[in-house]
Amino acid sequence: MMLDAFAPTPPEWTRQAIHAYDRFCCPKCGASSLEAVQVWINRRSPVLGEDRRRKWQEFYLCHCSCAWWAWSSDRPPTVVKINC
Repeated sequence: MMLDAFAPTPPEWTRQAIHAYDRFCCPKCGASSLEAVQVWINRRSPVLGEDRRRKWQEFYLCHCSCAWWAWSSDRPPTVVKINC
């Protein structure tokens, strides 16, 4: 069964998640959020940042079995590559 990243109820694995403070990646193995096996976003509890913008907790289950989370505002910008 595929997990809905925006489901209102958090999956069980989020209970063990650790906060990734330094970088937006798995604190155990360094894998990026794009390599996560599962993702869940806690959209029911937004927090206002210093700039008064909303941010959410994003939870990631890594392929190394480490569950981690970080704030959506900490996610690095996406680099778009355009071939001309």
